[in-house]
Amino acid sequence: MFVGLDMGTSIVKAAAFAEDGTALRVESKPISLGGHGDGVEQDVEEVVLAATDVLGSVTGARAPALVAITGQGDGLWLVDAEGRAVRPALSWMDGRAGDLVAGWMADSTAEQMYRRTGNVLFPGSPGPLLAWLDRNEPASLDAATTAACCKDVVQLRLTGERATDLSDASVPFLDPRTRTYSPEALAALGVEHRAGLLPPIAATLPYGEAHGRAPGLSRGTPVISGPYDLPASAIGAGVTEPGDGLLIVGTTLACQVVVERVAFDDDPVGFHLALARPDRHMRALPAMTGTVALDWVLDLTGTTHDQVSAILDATPRGARGVAALPYLSPSGERAPFVDPTARAEFTGLDLRASREDLVRGMCEAIAFAARHCLEAAGLTGELAVCGGGARNLAWLRLFADVLGRPLRVARGPEPGARGAVLAAVDARGAELGQSLDVAGWTAPDAVVDPDPAGVAFYEQAYADYLFRVGNARNRWRGPAATH
Repeated sequence: MFVGLDMGTSIVKAAAFAEDGTALRVESKPISLGGHGDGVEQDVEEVVLAATDVLGSVTGARAPALVAITGQGDGLWLVDAEGRAVRPALSWMDGRAGDLVAGWMADSTAEQMYRRTGNVLFPGSPGPLLAWLDRNEPASLDAATTAACCKDVVQLRLTGERATDLSDASVPFLDPRTRTYSPEALAALGVEHRAGLLPPIAATLPYGEAHGRAPGLSRGTPVISGPYDLPASAIGAGVTEPGDGLLIVGTTLACQVVVERVAFDDDPVGFHLALARPDRHMRALPAMTGTVALDWVLDLTGTTHDQVSAILDATPRGARGVAALPYLSPSGERAPFVDPTARAEFTGLDLRASREDLVRGMCEAIAFAARHCLEAAGLTGELAVCGGGARNLAWLRLFADVLGRPLRVARGPEPGARGAVLAAVDARGAELGQSLDVAGWTAPDAVVDPDPAGVAFYEQAYADYLFRVGNARNRWRGPAATH
C-alpha cells in the first residue's frame, strides 16, 4: 500500500493506493483560513493535526510501504527546529506584500527577478512575504529556524527532516541554472540576511523516516516530500514529456506544460517549476479565473450546478451572440498576462438574452482563457485534464472543441496524491526496493474528443475573444493607452 498525502488550502486528503494504482481508500478533513483585511493565515497545528488524522484513518492497522506528501505551494510557514509554529502561517492567498510587489514591478526589480529565476513575483509567494515580515515583524523571523512551505513543515513534523524540493524552492529564489538559491535574488528583495531560514534543497526529493509518534505511521516508515500540488498533479496525470500539458479546471485555471528550458527572455509571466530532471521544468500559468467565475454567474442567475450540463447541451455555440471576459478576481489577472486592473465583462446583450446565454457565454470564456494560457505556455502535445470542473462532461466537450484536441481525463481519484507517490517511487524506489507501473497508474479514465464542427466554429470565436481582450487591456490602462 502506498499513501499520498495532499495538503490543500482548505482541505487535507490522504489516499491509499494498491500496487496497481487502484485507490483503496480516501479520507479528508477540512482546515480553516483566518486573518483579516489583506492577511490570510492558517493555524499550523490545526493543519498538522489534520494531516495525522487522515493518515491514521486511511492506513488503519496496515503499514504503508511509503507516504508521499504534496500540497499547496507558496505562502510562508515559520517554524522552530521542532517544526512548531512561531506565528500563524501566511497563506499563498495573503495580500499584505502587495505594495512591495507593486514597487518592485515599478522599479523593474520584478522583471530582473524573472530574468534570473524564470518566475514572477506575487504577494503570496515566499519572497515578498519574507520581505514583508522582515520590515513589519522581524521578531517572528528572529524566532524561527525555518521559513518553509506547507508540505515541508509536515515532513519536518513527521520525520524531523528539514528540507524542501526543487518545485517549492523555485519561487522565487531558485537559480535554475545552478539549482541552488540565488544570492542575487535574495539581495534584490532585501532579504539576503535571512537566507539561513530557507530549508536545504534536496537533490531529488526530501526523504525521512517516521519517528512513530503520528497515528497510522509506525517508526521507520519512509516519508518523502514533494513535488508540490501543481507538478504532482501533472505527474499523476501522466504529463511528463516536453510539449504535453495539464489543465486543472478548479477555482482557478492551473495551466501547465512540460518544457526543456526556462524562457528567461519571454514576457515576465507565470512560473518555471524545476523538476527532478535538470532538463525538465513545468511551465505553469495559473490564471485567476476558473470555476469561481462560473459560480458567480450561476449565483447571479439563480442557476444550480446540476443545470449546467443541460444548458450547454441545449444552447447553441456562441451563446446567441453573448460573449464574456472572465476576469472576475478583485486582484485582476496573472496569466497569460499580468494586470491587476483586469475586469470581467459581458457583451452582445439585449432584451432577448437569457440566463442560459449568460451561463454558456461564461463557460466559453473560461475555455478561451484556458487556451490563451496553454498556448502561451507552449502546449504542442497531449493534454490531460482534472479538477472539479472536469466532472462536467458537457463542459469538457466544450473545452475539447475550443482547444481543438482530445482531453485525457486524469485517472482518479486524487491525481495530486497519485503523482506524489509516483514521484516518490521514481526518486527513492530503487533504494526502497519499490517499483510501479507508471503507465497503468496514469492511464486516463476517459478521452473526450473534439467535434470537428465545434473546432471550426471556435477558431473564429477564439480570435474574436483575443481581439476583445486586447481592446479591454487598452481600456484598463486608461485613455492615454488608446492614443
